Amino acid sequence: MKKSYPETVAFLGQFGRFQQVVFVLLCISIVPNGFGAFTLVFLADTPTHHCRVPDVNLTEDWRKAVIPVRVVNGKEVLSSCTRYRLDVVRNLSDQGYSPDWDVNVTSLEEETCKDGWIYSKDVYQSTIVTEFDLVCNDQWKKPFTTTIFFVGILCGSFFAGQLSDKLGRKPILFATLALQTIFSFIQVFSVSWSMFTVLLVINGLGQMSNYMAALVLGAEILTGNARLLYSSLGTCFGFALGYMLLPMCAYFLRDWKSLMLALSLPCLVLFPFWWFIPESPRWLLCQGRVEEAEAIVRKAARMNKVKAPEVIFEDYLIVSKPKESEPKEPHSILDLVGNLEIGFMTMILCYVAFTMSAGYYGISFNTTQLHANAYVSCFISGAVELPAYVSSWLALRYVSRRMSVISSLVLAAVLLYFIQLVPEGYSGLLLTLEMVGKYAITTGFGLMFAYTTELYPTALRNTATGICNTVARLGSCITPYLLELRSYSPFLPYIILGSLAALAAFATVLLPESFGRPLPESIQQIRKRESIKCPCIPKAETPAAVVILEYPKS
Repeated sequence: MKKSYPETVAFLGQFGRFQQVVFVLLCISIVPNGFGAFTLVFLADTPTHHCRVPDVNLTEDWRKAVIPVRVVNGKEVLSSCTRYRLDVVRNLSDQGYSPDWDVNVTSLEEETCKDGWIYSKDVYQSTIVTEFDLVCNDQWKKPFTTTIFFVGILCGSFFAGQLSDKLGRKPILFATLALQTIFSFIQVFSVSWSMFTVLLVINGLGQMSNYMAALVLGAEILTGNARLLYSSLGTCFGFALGYMLLPMCAYFLRDWKSLMLALSLPCLVLFPFWWFIPESPRWLLCQGRVEEAEAIVRKAARMNKVKAPEVIFEDYLIVSKPKESEPKEPHSILDLVGNLEIGFMTMILCYVAFTMSAGYYGISFNTTQLHANAYVSCFISGAVELPAYVSSWLALRYVSRRMSVISSLVLAAVLLYFIQLVPEGYSGLLLTLEMVGKYAITTGFGLMFAYTTELYPTALRNTATGICNTVARLGSCITPYLLELRSYSPFLPYIILGSLAALAAFATVLLPESFGRPLPESIQQIRKRESIKCPCIPKAETPAAVVILEYPKS
């Protein structure tokens, strides 16, 4: 009987020096993704602003009165997008009239800000909004900038997953890291909004693709509790650390270009990790490159100071030399939909990932209401994720995967529904519900990454996680416009997100369980495993000609 990969490398131990080095370095490589995911919170923030008044011959009274006053939320503020016609005001000033005494200023005709805007520097020295004047008639460019960034992440997730299955986990990990580092640096030199957004899309190609490559690489190298700790806690803490460091850097660097440089240049120290992070032995075995896989495992044995067997992957050596009548089965994205059960599982996972992403980013981008200070708001939003990731780790270790995901979705749905029932004036309760809702969504997000990697075989694992991540990015792409629905009702986004979460919880009931089972190595093992509970799909019988490898349940 053929041994599973964890059984074959069990002599290494679960958390020796080799595993510790891989664990720490991969977690560090994820930190820049925490920076990148929410950088636009500060880069694209809009300071208070009003029309610029050129240096013309106006009395002091008329210079103060040339900007109309509006009442917003019970407070008087200067108009952001209009001023009184400057030629009329200048003529009245030259004739010696006084505003409000001699002239009813509110009756004057208004015009757009033809000479640009003056932006407050109380919070920021500059943002891309002040740099490229993304206000008034061009205000639509601000949410579009966020959406186009997530489109880049979407495309990167789609292609990087397939490339990683074809070219290897390690090359894609460092290629995506190089992509986001280089283009984050080049963005500093953008001379127009169009140039900035094009570079932002390319930057987005490497963002979460890097996270997924690191997640899969670590999940395939590590085994047992070390793999569980890495998939559910290590990667997520690396992301949260980057998230929390972002507002700290932004607080001291109020200029958007300085912030971009501070977030891109330190990533250069990660490239020497190439010589310390190995390729996935599982992937190498899947490609028939047994000697390379053995070399990595023997090096790990030396680092852990244990003796390796004379032949480590003997079963794989036999399998890697198939007869001419048994050609190697090619794998592609079509395998995810070619089988009814696998296709149904992929569809559910994609929908749940979409819901998790929309909820996560929707609540995260809405946390500016937490505190008047944007830096404090962002830090609190990041800090909430730490207990959420601890909860996901504990759940992955002791609780059914299916039950854990369902519980997080139900809790999020209930809290999001309850927000609309909070009486006006109870802002503290409102914000508490929103943050506990984010805790639930984040817990589910942490669970889903590990859950998805455990459901697919090695040949399709990165492609599958890439596809699910791609669909999840569709949820993040709609977030800026979903939040715009607050103009119709302040609770409408919460109702939509709560409904999506409730439906996702029901759909998760139909997924197979992976708790306590080894990672599948082939598509045949998925078909042999507990069938998906879909009443419309009959349980397929195993063809007699197909040999199924039986793996003991851990």
